[in-house]
Amino acid sequence: MQKIKELVPFLMFTFTVSSVIGFIYEEICGFINEGEFFKRGTTFGPWIPIYGVGCLLILALTHKVRSKPLWVFIISSVSCGLLELLAGLYFDKVMHIRLWDYSNVILNFGNVNGYICLRSVITWGLMALLFVYCVLPLCEKFRSSHPGAFNITAISLFAIFAADIVLSLTLR
Repeated sequence: MQKIKELVPFLMFTFTVSSVIGFIYEEICGFINEGEFFKRGTTFGPWIPIYGVGCLLILALTHKVRSKPLWVFIISSVSCGLLELLAGLYFDKVMHIRLWDYSNVILNFGNVNGYICLRSVITWGLMALLFVYCVLPLCEKFRSSHPGAFNITAISLFAIFAADIVLSLTLR
């Protein structure tokens, strides 16, 4: 039971932080591709949930190979590329909204109906390396050195994110 009490805030924190990092990445890419900044995603806040989901996938699938960066890169690229493809198909075909389209972006080799391309898959792998070897150790250090503050921060950030999801779904 104690492990779950420690794990849940950690997952909340890493999900939220990764969603914010994804938002920042999307803003930078949008500026490079279109020459201007504009709010990405479907929420009001500065986060894109698919990056948080990808982060949790990376955490789960690379746990046993963290000492091997090449395997972290490969597993993350393939699994998160598949996540992006399936999410893109779902939103497009079921929800009837197109949240991203790689058809007209630079370096879109290997484009699969605009849902994924080689650049996006490689980006997932590179972001996984950044996450596993830079962000994750910082999160773990924060958690171990200030567990109370970490839990409060994790739960508060995730609560704000969850409220944003509810508001975004009901007000738009």
